[in-house]
Amino acid sequence: MSIGTKIAWDDTVLPFQLDNTDMRGRVARLDGVLSGVLKQHAYPASVEALVAEMALLTALIGQTIKLKWKLSLQVQTKGAVRMIATDYYGPEKEGEPARIRAYASFDKDRLTDETPFKQLGDEGYFAILIDQGDGTKPYQGITGLSGDSLADCATAYFAQSEQLPTRFSLSFGKSMEPGVPEHWRAGGIMLQQLPKASPLLKGAEHVLAQPEATADEVEENWNRVNFHLNTVEDLELIGPNVSPTELLTRLFHEEQPRVYDAQPVQFGCTCSEDRVRQSLSIYSAKDIEKMTTPEGTVTADCQFCSAHYVLDPKTVGFEAENGGK
Repeated sequence: MSIGTKIAWDDTVLPFQLDNTDMRGRVARLDGVLSGVLKQHAYPASVEALVAEMALLTALIGQTIKLKWKLSLQVQTKGAVRMIATDYYGPEKEGEPARIRAYASFDKDRLTDETPFKQLGDEGYFAILIDQGDGTKPYQGITGLSGDSLADCATAYFAQSEQLPTRFSLSFGKSMEPGVPEHWRAGGIMLQQLPKASPLLKGAEHVLAQPEATADEVEENWNRVNFHLNTVEDLELIGPNVSPTELLTRLFHEEQPRVYDAQPVQFGCTCSEDRVRQSLSIYSAKDIEKMTTPEGTVTADCQFCSAHYVLDPKTVGFEAENGGK
């Protein structure tokens, strides 16, 4: 099968559980999603790689949230890449796709030939935010940048903020095959010990198989499963020949993997003219006047999808929202 051909498990996240070890995880494949995210911008290669990794982490972590919830990952730094932001919107209804969007802010003149992660510098933080909807208080957890990748930062977050041993194995990059347009592919596995409770895992499907396991047994199981995960190959994560279920069987057959329904994901932005108007409603008429272009309009661009909005300055701002009062 051509690597440029759409595969059944592309743009899906498959949740699973290892019944013999009380561990859970997800297998994700992002292909069209990454194309949707990255084609909106002309990012340099190192920035593209960071956005691809962040989007993959977002899909793996986001699959656990409930319908209509929103999960966001953010990295803020003082490095050449100042910010990476991703959003995962839970499906509106069961069976519908989740939506992912992402963007990065960077200083092109400060980018170097070092690895993508080095573009973040030494100062900054990695954050996870969950919005459960109107009438609820958003959950937020923050940890510093650590390790050699964004996956290492996410691992540290779960260890520090959630007290959950977590492991990511990711592969992502551009596919360059003769006769097929260059495009990004990404795939990964997230492995995690089953928690007793976590704001990130409310409503998650799992059944505790070994509730009486001792601390030594839990550690032994974790080490053994990670040993198997270390054998995974890049082509198994992103290639066309090994399905997620086949991969789980190869890696963890002794742990009896149990799979649940796969969650489809797609690129999707929530920007709209109404949302732009709402964001401008905090400004006075004098502020709006300063924003007005020589052509007599107020413009706004979505950082995620590059949508361009052109508005009449008389219809936006605080005074416009309040009928000119």
